[in-house]
Amino acid sequence: MAHIVAEPCVGCKYTDCVEVCPVNCFYEVEDRLYIHPDECIDCTACVPVCPVEAIFTEGDTPEKWKSYIAENRDKCSSGTNITVKKEPLGKEKPECQPGARKP
Repeated sequence: MAHIVAEPCVGCKYTDCVEVCPVNCFYEVEDRLYIHPDECIDCTACVPVCPVEAIFTEGDTPEKWKSYIAENRDKCSSGTNITVKKEPLGKEKPECQPGARKP
């Protein structure tokens, strides 16, 4: 079961997760990241390093964010593979602070 990136990443785009991913399965678009479900090996390395707690297994994704399962699968192909940490998009925004958007 692959991991997915859900709503807390939108507009924030912290990239701490890409540095710990052993298979480079993260893809970035303008305002968020996606995880390619066919590339993710379910190692969980990315989960504890996400400052906004946006990464879930498909089975543990909160009900209100279940649509992100398909979105990760469908949209990662339009993104660019990212393997190096970058400056967060919205680190100063209140909604991008750790714990601001809980399931």
